[in-house]
Amino acid sequence: MTKAPWILTAIMTAATLAAAAAAQTKPPTTREMALICWQEFGELVPARVRTVLVPFGSLEPHGVIPNGTDSLAPEAMARDIAVRVDALIAPTLNYGVTEAMKAYPGAVSIPAAAYAPFAEAVLDNLAANGFKNIIVLNGHGGNTAVLNEAATRVANARRVRVLVVNWWTLADDITKAVFKENGGHAGNNETAYMQAIVPGHIHPERYKPEMATPNPAPSGAYYAVPVPSTILLYEKGQGYPTFDAGQAKEYFRKVNDRVAELVLDTIKKWDLAGVFK
Repeated sequence: MTKAPWILTAIMTAATLAAAAAAQTKPPTTREMALICWQEFGELVPARVRTVLVPFGSLEPHGVIPNGTDSLAPEAMARDIAVRVDALIAPTLNYGVTEAMKAYPGAVSIPAAAYAPFAEAVLDNLAANGFKNIIVLNGHGGNTAVLNEAATRVANARRVRVLVVNWWTLADDITKAVFKENGGHAGNNETAYMQAIVPGHIHPERYKPEMATPNPAPSGAYYAVPVPSTILLYEKGQGYPTFDAGQAKEYFRKVNDRVAELVLDTIKKWDLAGVFK
């Protein structure tokens, strides 16, 4: 006997709803936006995944560790915490604003006038794709002011929530706990983090303590372009690289735990406040 049209419609509707429900509970095949196909992305965002991690970095000298440290660190961080915070990972923006270091071999600096609208466009497009929580994992201090301004404009214009994380500052107390002293640009903290993820690209054989220079004290005492050293200590006499594998593993784990905790807590508070729901 031929089934009535309304029965067929009901069956098809039920099947469609079941497929949609399955898609919402099924884990993503990948957390990487660059690897996911557009159909799966459409199924996931925003119905299943509402958060995206966006690594921003730079290409500049870092003592005896990779020039791409500021990009490699937040990228590794994103991969480590993506499942914990239930997020997809946007491709890394590998270039940044680093005028004071562009004289060194291998450095590439993007003028702020060009970088600002590009960074804002990236965040704006992620919001347009349906993400409600945009988490900027910034690896480079020279990007901070531009990213903060872009985050503010996109959040208010698109009614989304944006968090900019400067991990080395967030982890200040972790640096002091693990190394028993302060850190530095390409110092103990950054060197340890990179040693945990790309140990084959750390070069202690090239290192000499005189390669390091403390930042001006008091702050603003002087300004040098190019910077006199690619290892810049936050405090005089502290922050020299240790190249200790045990410290590297401990630091990597504790920093990532802190960042994941901040992301989850911030989203929880946004939700509790009903902000841009």
